[in-house]
Amino acid sequence: MQRMNSSYSLRAAELRDVPAIAGLIAELAEFEGLSHMLQLTPEKLQPHLFGPKPVVEALVGECEGEVVAFALYFTNFSTFLAKPGLYLEDLYVRPAHRRSGLGKLLLTRLAQIAVERDYGRFEWSVLDWNEDAIRFYENMGASVLPEWRICRLTGEALARYKA
Repeated sequence: MQRMNSSYSLRAAELRDVPAIAGLIAELAEFEGLSHMLQLTPEKLQPHLFGPKPVVEALVGECEGEVVAFALYFTNFSTFLAKPGLYLEDLYVRPAHRRSGLGKLLLTRLAQIAVERDYGRFEWSVLDWNEDAIRFYENMGASVLPEWRICRLTGEALARYKA
């Protein structure tokens, strides 16, 4: 557990945190105006974090024992670097706890994990309208790559490829 001050701490997620993480993901979806797309439940999340073949990891930030922030991430791979990388899928800090240093602590810990694991990079996406987050990330030394676009197949478009 990493402690940043007397009221905030950071640690790896545990099975008992799944409902809290699912709740924070719902808050994130609302913040991003994407609640209509949310299909996540604690029951759907749990096997991906703690099942026989976990595909994601998470950190949680706590304030006085309550989970108030999370970062969910997974390993990807860079063919050019010939190394794995760390991809941050979601990071969310409840509004009442923003500007406390908790978001920076989460990102710093993720960068440390990438270095500890000898990964070639640490990356994530940010919505173009989220100017506060963009400035925050740039102040931490991140590059926002305007020439890259995310491509995605999902739902019916993905289902069309069923063999």
